[in-house]
Amino acid sequence: MSAAPEQKAALLPLLISNKVLSFGTYTLKSGRESPYFFTSSLLHTAPLLRATSAAYASVLSSPPFTSTENGTTTPTFDIIFGPAYKGIPICAAVVNELAVRDSLAAKPQGTWDNVSYSFNRKEAKDHGEGGNIVGAPLKGKRVVIVDDVITAGTALREAVGIIEKEGGIVAGVVVLLDREERVSESEVKSAVGCAQRDLGEKVPVRAVIGLHDLIEKLGGEIGEKEVERLKDYRARYGAE
Repeated sequence: MSAAPEQKAALLPLLISNKVLSFGTYTLKSGRESPYFFTSSLLHTAPLLRATSAAYASVLSSPPFTSTENGTTTPTFDIIFGPAYKGIPICAAVVNELAVRDSLAAKPQGTWDNVSYSFNRKEAKDHGEGGNIVGAPLKGKRVVIVDDVITAGTALREAVGIIEKEGGIVAGVVVLLDREERVSESEVKSAVGCAQRDLGEKVPVRAVIGLHDLIEKLGGEIGEKEVERLKDYRARYGAE
């Protein structure tokens, strides 16, 4: 499950016009030459943040992150956790967007009334409330991690460790972009695929958009030449 088509249609052009998603020739940390680059630090304008949080919310308001019984939708998580630093504005914006979506529904159900956000400090605070968690306490709660991308998986493992140390239960992961490429020549899965394998099938790992969306939806935005370069890159490095 990824973002709904209408959310993608709103988000993708904004990512391009604001240079969050750019096309050319870029050398990645892995040494691969990529025809595109994603700069999530540029997600700071009001339209971008709104479109991005709406796309995250469309993923989180659908199965497997919700269940429906007798016409009532219930989230399968209690907290949206944003790892410092890039995940911090994401988790707060997404919680707000879920509340807005509920309030605008024809028959508001208060679906998200008990969903909170949390994030970690890089360094624990030794005064005031103390600790390294800001927002809702994690103990005994089902926690979904939101972040921009997964690369080597180091940041995700760190977030999982923080949640488990605080007594929380990792209930899912949603990232903004899945590059859908092999992690390495010896690892045929993508970073998202590796995360799913490591966390187990009971913990859903999803992406808002993926490389396939760029190929399928951006012909009119970036031109067929760039789309062909994306296809060639996928043919060379695409994950299973």
